[in-house]
Amino acid sequence: MIDEFPHMHRALDEARKAAARGEVPIGAVITGPDGAVLAAAGNSVVGPHDPTGHAELIAIREAARKFGSERLEGCDIYVTLEPCAMCAQAIAFARLRRLYFGAEDSKGGGVTVGARIFSQSTTHHRPEIYGGICEAEAAQLLRDFFRKRR
Repeated sequence: MIDEFPHMHRALDEARKAAARGEVPIGAVITGPDGAVLAAAGNSVVGPHDPTGHAELIAIREAARKFGSERLEGCDIYVTLEPCAMCAQAIAFARLRRLYFGAEDSKGGGVTVGARIFSQSTTHHRPEIYGGICEAEAAQLLRDFFRKRR
């Protein structure tokens, strides 16, 4: 069987690594125009005490360094959870071509619920959006993580 979303599976691996560090299990992968991985990251908020240490932002920073530009035109991002408003705005600023995400975030989402950043008239760039990619697995990672913490 051919894996349709190998980059989402890599993002899920990053989410598992984050959970093992005590971080909320969210992972992100950014691919270049040729499909090669430019960056992969998991959440890193708790350890370094960094409220901006979301997987998406860490991956965007690394991809921009490797890509040699603050504009990641032609690049795609895979995230295990719908990005929050902060990360959605960063995706717009980075000019990412496509956003693939796993589970919707009914509490803090910034794409399909909540702020709906890409629907705002002031948002200057809107990526193509594909949700529900490996959704069940991404949601289960989060449920398991929070169940253990309670």
